[in-house]
Amino acid sequence: MGKLTRALIVALLVTATGVAVTLATRPGGKTVGSPGMGSLGAVAHAQTVQDEIAASGQAAIKAAINRVAPSVVKVEVAKRTASLWDTLLQDPFLRRFFDLGPRGDREVTSIGSGFVVEHGGVRYVLTNAHVVEGAIAIRVTDKTGKDLPAKVVGTDVLLDLAVIAIEDGLDVPPVTVGDSDLLEIGDWVIAIGNPLGLSHTVTLGIVSALGRDVPRPDGSGYYRRMIQTDAAINPGNSGGPLVNAYGQVVGMNTIIARSTESGVAVEGINFAVPINEIVRALSQIAVHGKVTRAWLGVYIQDILPGMASQLGLAAGHGVLVADVVPGGPAAEAGMKAGDVITAVDGRPIRDTNALQLEVMYRAVGEEVLVTIVRDGSEISIPVVLGERPEEVASSAGGPEAEPGEEKFGLTVAAITPELASRYSLTRTQGVVVIAVAPGSRAYWAGLTAGDVVVEVNRNPVSSLGDWNELVAGIGDWEEVLLTIVRSGRTQFVFLR
Repeated sequence: MGKLTRALIVALLVTATGVAVTLATRPGGKTVGSPGMGSLGAVAHAQTVQDEIAASGQAAIKAAINRVAPSVVKVEVAKRTASLWDTLLQDPFLRRFFDLGPRGDREVTSIGSGFVVEHGGVRYVLTNAHVVEGAIAIRVTDKTGKDLPAKVVGTDVLLDLAVIAIEDGLDVPPVTVGDSDLLEIGDWVIAIGNPLGLSHTVTLGIVSALGRDVPRPDGSGYYRRMIQTDAAINPGNSGGPLVNAYGQVVGMNTIIARSTESGVAVEGINFAVPINEIVRALSQIAVHGKVTRAWLGVYIQDILPGMASQLGLAAGHGVLVADVVPGGPAAEAGMKAGDVITAVDGRPIRDTNALQLEVMYRAVGEEVLVTIVRDGSEISIPVVLGERPEEVASSAGGPEAEPGEEKFGLTVAAITPELASRYSLTRTQGVVVIAVAPGSRAYWAGLTAGDVVVEVNRNPVSSLGDWNELVAGIGDWEEVLLTIVRSGRTQFVFLR
């Protein structure tokens, strides 16, 4: 084909495209541009489309707000707290040498948010448990300004959920509940509540992340599987709804990230409890006033890339049992640390969240068939589920010690009575980490002083001699699977 022929074909294609664009029509049948205004017509059409998209998006957000706003309430809680005077009087010195009588507690009022749901034909107000904690009186105010006394039906500390009943009934429409499992990163979300006491404030953002595990402010464990959003939330928003663009409630606003442990200011990081878990808990609280969860009695962790080959598994398949609670259901059934749970009653398990949700909302005493992989072989073990105890926080750490053997950024030493006392260790086998080099692989993997290494690549470490022998043949940057014990719990740590 000659150059002239190719040029004619290109010219015809450009002309045809221009005509097609200029003759495009908008909804309603109006033609944009004309055959003689190719490029200008295309620009005008594109601008019109953008305007229509923006108008459509605004209309959807406004519709979502109008759908949920009437169901959002202000929750005012009167609490009794000790005065500074009474706090000082707890000092034994003052009580012994000064005849000072107590001045009594003082009442304070805190404000949170809530929203109305319907369950079993009854309407309840949902809010955070920390909003109503220690309440001596609760008042709920709807959007019209009508306020009514309320009482707590029950709470669930794990989800920071409180269910409230209005004593004289509640003439407020319930929200439409969505499906938090369908959320995706980037979805629009709306927060509605009473930040700083400013009633019915609306903020807009997106879903920033899903499945976050967030430390509780009081250090008593973690909030699990949280929705992270950048929709602005402030004190007073606690307990308010997180709403999707369709006007459905997909979460409850709970945690505000303000600063890091080092004091760095944080903005745009807020967390909400998924509504699907709230609905499951509500069905129990409405009947029993509390939530009872089933429990396997294992400490678990996800299988990281590279660990799968060490365990003889395919990537993204199963959950690693880091440790088994002595006397717990799994221990009684014969499960061991190092087992990999791949299914429960035939349902595949791909990560820790899937396993927890598969088990925790079953009935206590129910028998389940747990499929595991142990030493490359698949076996099934029947386990009778127990009742889940309250989650508690764990921590580890300690002061520096004299340098010892070093590998992968770890300085380790044999467990001596002095080190056992320093790090509160209860075991004598293994090697204890006494220092972690900043920026090393061990540092980024989260290892810390006081951790006890008991295996290297699944080979047991009973002494410093074992450690030296095992790590001698491993390159500084080879992938390594360490088994450690921290605060009495076994964990697997993968060094990449």
